[in-house]
Amino acid sequence: MGLSELSGFPLFSVRIGDHRGVACGRGMMDQTGWTSFWAHGRWWKAVLLVVVYLALYQLAGLGIGRLFGGMIDRENTFSSPASVFFSIGAPLVVGAVLLLAFAASVNWTKSVFARQPVRGRWWMWIFVVLAVVPIVLRFFGIDYASYGAAVIVTSLLVGLLIGFVEEFLYRGIVVTILRNGGHREWSVAVLSSLFFALSHTVNLISGQEVVVVALTVVMTFGFGLMMYLVLRATGNIVWPMLIHAFTDPTTFLATGGVDSTNGAAHSPVLDLAAPFNYIFVIAALIALIFIRGRADDLQPTTGRP
Repeated sequence: MGLSELSGFPLFSVRIGDHRGVACGRGMMDQTGWTSFWAHGRWWKAVLLVVVYLALYQLAGLGIGRLFGGMIDRENTFSSPASVFFSIGAPLVVGAVLLLAFAASVNWTKSVFARQPVRGRWWMWIFVVLAVVPIVLRFFGIDYASYGAAVIVTSLLVGLLIGFVEEFLYRGIVVTILRNGGHREWSVAVLSSLFFALSHTVNLISGQEVVVVALTVVMTFGFGLMMYLVLRATGNIVWPMLIHAFTDPTTFLATGGVDSTNGAAHSPVLDLAAPFNYIFVIAALIALIFIRGRADDLQPTTGRP
């Protein structure tokens, strides 16, 4: 999100941190003040960014719903390609633009996609494999006859948007903010995953039951930790983006809905994939015992070593 979406916030960055921010013109803040504010990472700044982003994302969803509501099937999102795109994909396009604009405004775009400054450990590759297994199982277990080919293709393309947007925000921007604040990697893993999980409470707005939302928060916390471990193991955010990109659409098609607990069709292969949501939570919590390190050598203004 750019300066236009957060008008007013640069004003609060004057003389924060290294005191380089200065007012100019008619009370406008120069780019140095804006970047200085975000370069000095604090956990509450990550919360602030996530909250503002989610608010803008929800507004975008409401606007798209008003403009293209006739193309969205409220009872069955996956009844047509248009329903899939306008209910899930279109708001993500807006979200991607906002996040890329924000990253560009603070010069973080390249650093988010750069090699990770904190090296992974060999055991973290276990979690990469663990994250891929249920994707493969669901690909083999989905009842493709229940969907049109165009719906399946659209769902996979929307999955790429989900993977890009959510990983760019939580394992990219949020992780950068927390590392710039001097947090140890244990805290970076927990806080980035917690913010990711709590963001799913917005599903209450759409009318989902409290129990379903609570279960989703628990599962996404475990999944968030898994994606952090994939980030550390591979050393590049592209890989958690891709794994996330295939996790969501295969889950949607396997269960017949977004954050649904009822399968669209049961099969022995899908039965094997189902427990992985719980396995992710347990495995990720165990992994927290072994996460070490801190990006002490990061330059706050760039997020790079």
